[in-house]
Amino acid sequence: MTTLDAATSSSVPLQPAGAPTTLGALKASGWESISVGEELRKNATAKIAAGEPIVTGVMGYDQTVIPQLETAILAGHDIILLGERGQAKTRLIRAMVNLLDEWIPVIEGSEINDDPYNPVSRYAKTLVEERGDDTPIAWLHREDRYGEKLATPDTSIADLIGEVDPIKVAEGRYLSDELTVHYGLVPRVNRGIFAINELPDLAERIQVGLLNVLEERDIQIRGHRIRLPLDLVLIASANPEDYTNRGRIITPLKDRFGAQIRTHYPREVSLEVDIIRQEANLPRDAYDIRIPAYMEEIVAEFSQLARRSTAINQRSGVSVRLTVANFESVIANAIRRTLRTGDAVVVPRISDLVAMVASTQGKIEIEAMEDGREDELVAQLAAMATLQVFRRRVILEESSELVDSFTEDVVVHAGDDLPARTYLDVLAELPAFEPPTRAIAGAEAGPEEMAAALEFLLEGLHLTKRLNKDAAGARALYRQRRR
Repeated sequence: MTTLDAATSSSVPLQPAGAPTTLGALKASGWESISVGEELRKNATAKIAAGEPIVTGVMGYDQTVIPQLETAILAGHDIILLGERGQAKTRLIRAMVNLLDEWIPVIEGSEINDDPYNPVSRYAKTLVEERGDDTPIAWLHREDRYGEKLATPDTSIADLIGEVDPIKVAEGRYLSDELTVHYGLVPRVNRGIFAINELPDLAERIQVGLLNVLEERDIQIRGHRIRLPLDLVLIASANPEDYTNRGRIITPLKDRFGAQIRTHYPREVSLEVDIIRQEANLPRDAYDIRIPAYMEEIVAEFSQLARRSTAINQRSGVSVRLTVANFESVIANAIRRTLRTGDAVVVPRISDLVAMVASTQGKIEIEAMEDGREDELVAQLAAMATLQVFRRRVILEESSELVDSFTEDVVVHAGDDLPARTYLDVLAELPAFEPPTRAIAGAEAGPEEMAAALEFLLEGLHLTKRLNKDAAGARALYRQRRR
């Protein structure tokens, strides 16, 4: 969900300035070889001691997931992150790349990042035997020490571990020659971090192929008598076992992971709002967008309520991606209106919440008995979220004056197609609404912000049963409540 903090590969130099380029020069420099687990432990220790976070770009885990992750790293464990979709599992894994040293030396030309002091592939061993201290050394940036595979049922052992390369055989090499092997993803991340997303989706017979990687730290490729001791940390993600029937993690493989860490969704609305602000992709360079805090809270509250709704399948989860997508849809709807009405500023309103229908339907699973009621369910959740936020944010000491402004002849139209000036006309006709609307919008609010605040106030009065509302999609008519 975010890019890594490390520089992108296009901005990374080929090697650190003044780095040794031969094995002899590397020895003379005093460089020492340590395992990946020890490397992660060393760098995590330094960050923890300095009071710095071990990973960045992930919110809401400071008191729950991160302490467990720190413990697992300090223990040198392989890790499995268990949680529903949209809980930043992949982001958490990718952020761990920044715990690796920025550069490490490898034997130049090695396909599996051979350690110059302890080569394991036939190619590297032969090169060191032939050239000794003149063996050429290359430098590998930490970004190139991370590999990732989304587990799918068609993933093969050849994909992960390796296979005999028929082209190399055709060139004249014997099948018994290790150099005929084409290495898979796992050995190519030797001396790094390898991640497998959605591990239960990996066929059980393929999971068996990972047992040696986790326990003996070596691999086996068909009938070749190859012992290729790998140095890597394996991290996997998975949904809870009771979530999916597509597969499961076999018990021997689960047993080989040192730590299982359970992730979770944001537990407070304020945290979900912070995630919105970090993740939402808004075209601020193209438009003057001003977002009322109560609109952010309503979108965040919507997701929080959805995670507690009995009408939604909670085993599949309600992803944080839903919150972000809904927020982007609401803003996009406000932009669409602004382009048509000619308003100067983009400000989302309550009537823009109707745009969440399209972005919600593909991200939640409705219980079977609720099938066909998706639009109605979204509308109900949006209303509940608006009511919760209205009660938290708006205190009307005297609402009777507002309600009394609505006589039988007074109605107020609202909708996502009305310009801001329409709402200013309403405030002119109903002066009692101006002070509370101003209090919601802020002292320096412009016409567009006042329009949004008035819609919020009207909807709040309706949801607290002080006004009636006739609604059709994004259009609404507020009127006197019949007594």
